[in-house]
Amino acid sequence: MRIAGNWKDFEVLDASGGEKLERWGEYVVIRPDPQVIWDTPRQARGWKQYDGWYHRSQAGGGRWENRRLPDVWTVAYGALRFRLKPMGFKHTGLFPEQAVNWDWMAEQIRSAGREIRVLNLFAYTGGATLACAAAGAKVTHVDASRGMVQWAQENAVESGLRDRPVRYLVDDCVKFVQREARRGNRYDAIVLDPPSYGRGPGGEIWKLEDNIHALLRECMAVTSDDPLFILLNSYTTGLSPAVTAYLLGITFGKKYGGLVSADEIGLPVRESGLILPCGATAIWQRA
Repeated sequence: MRIAGNWKDFEVLDASGGEKLERWGEYVVIRPDPQVIWDTPRQARGWKQYDGWYHRSQAGGGRWENRRLPDVWTVAYGALRFRLKPMGFKHTGLFPEQAVNWDWMAEQIRSAGREIRVLNLFAYTGGATLACAAAGAKVTHVDASRGMVQWAQENAVESGLRDRPVRYLVDDCVKFVQREARRGNRYDAIVLDPPSYGRGPGGEIWKLEDNIHALLRECMAVTSDDPLFILLNSYTTGLSPAVTAYLLGITFGKKYGGLVSADEIGLPVRESGLILPCGATAIWQRA
């Protein structure tokens, strides 16, 4: 497992009974997590002295119990800064486990010895975009949600990266890639962080198991002759890292050779010393 262990403004304090206790900067929150199927004594102080608790509803969705959480606050990861908000469906606007991928991508870009053009699909609030831009890449950031794209731009301003060469686009990712292929635009690295299920701005239905292989084939048409890496995240329950590795192997690996790897990514839990699994990442890279 690859571990996002370099955080200072975030940590998982404890995990028990279907929930995790987290510190985001100076605030402590409790959120549900389907991976936490064990039930151990809740001895960490934050279980009682929390600032916000997202309660899951039996009917779906849920609500925040807000004691002291502000509407917006900021955390840092190295030089990157991110605005957080208590959102519906338990989210805060950031997936901290992705920091292990931010670090890896930044190192690949810095070591490339050339300008790298990155396409970030399903780019959300811009964690990967900012990491790649800070490392010197030119980035095209695409997400179907106008609110998420605006949020990513706000994070760029917070991080002092407003003037970096980043294009922020509100678009359906599949249709955008198809148009880029017709326009002849090419990218040296592609990051895909697709949801398990979602809808595009025109109501297009996305289901990862049904659509990801076709999208990877589309992405091959916008990849440069000398690509650096392809990174595919998956949070879909039951889809193993081996499956995502196989998808990259039969697409990019077959065309370009190189190396394919895949593993779970996770976060350390302070109270127990365990590593909390948080999805999987598959990577194709040049040998």
